[in-house]
Amino acid sequence: MNIGIIGFGGMGKTHAYAIDNLKYFYSPVGFEARVLGVCCGHYENAVSACETYGFEKAYKNEDELIGDPEIDVVDICTPNCFHYETLKKAIAAGKHIYCEKPLCVTASQADEIAALAREKGLICAVVFNTRFLLPVMKAKELCEAGRIGEVVSFAGRFLHSSAHDPEKKAGWKQNRDICGGGVLFDLGSHTIDLIRWICGEFSSVSGLSQIAYPTRIGMNGEKWQTNADEAFYMTATLENGACGTIAVGKIMGGTNDDHSFEVYGTRGTLAFDLMQPNYLRFYDGTKPESERGFTSVECCGRYPAPSGVFPGVKAPVGWLRGHVGSMYNFLRCVNEGEIPKPSFDDAAAVQRIMEAAYASAKSGVRVEI
Repeated sequence: MNIGIIGFGGMGKTHAYAIDNLKYFYSPVGFEARVLGVCCGHYENAVSACETYGFEKAYKNEDELIGDPEIDVVDICTPNCFHYETLKKAIAAGKHIYCEKPLCVTASQADEIAALAREKGLICAVVFNTRFLLPVMKAKELCEAGRIGEVVSFAGRFLHSSAHDPEKKAGWKQNRDICGGGVLFDLGSHTIDLIRWICGEFSSVSGLSQIAYPTRIGMNGEKWQTNADEAFYMTATLENGACGTIAVGKIMGGTNDDHSFEVYGTRGTLAFDLMQPNYLRFYDGTKPESERGFTSVECCGRYPAPSGVFPGVKAPVGWLRGHVGSMYNFLRCVNEGEIPKPSFDDAAAVQRIMEAAYASAKSGVRVEI
């Protein structure tokens, strides 16, 4: 499979890393995949990427990449506001697609894209990479096995400190005109996906948006009025009756990549923290009271076959491992003709939840999904 990456910033490099390293983590991989070429906002950056990383083709624009008959998979790593048009072009060209989250900037766009991909019979996935860290996979497994009983409550958080300093220049992810939203799109999409995947479908949400620093330094170095949420807080109900909270933000001093969740059930509790990615904490409420307490379940490199052979089951893992797993899952589905999870339909579902949360924050009332 020849892959063309559109956008080669931090995430483009991360995706290229995942593709290049599949052969080490999965044995046998079962297919061959490579980055054939890249397209950037400036052609000279694409040329530089090819020289640095050994790709064959530097494309002048995305139309040239998408129209290349050698390209089998289009990998989209551009800012959110560009996704919709690029996705339509790639679908029309019959390319399989791997797209960074959020899929689009509106629910109607996301629903349209998911429908077009289904109609074309294409293999398309959105990058919810945290699903592929083993403690999160283990949490899903224990939930499905009934180890915590019926889910009654949950709490999810994704906290950064990247916007904590009011003197720091704003980036494109803080500009609604480019991002389409704020921190809810950037971080909240991940947390919503995990809660939905592990706990069940959402039925209603109530949202509260926060801009802590209304005036910042813009990307051009001049004063700029903040137009996107810097933090967002939600309460949510699920179709199974569970209720819980989600909090995301980039103004939380002292945090790094603090993505965590707890799932509370009638028989037990699960807890995960991305800053401790080798463990899942499990509370078994069925044990005698004298034996109860949280247990740290060792996960490390114990991934399902054909993974887990490198660098070894006891070796600690990090953030990049989720991207390697996500990329493997998608390309394996392309190779075998399967519908991947998370799919564009999953991405569209998350988009509808985020749009409802924004509507609630604007109106001050709870919104049904």
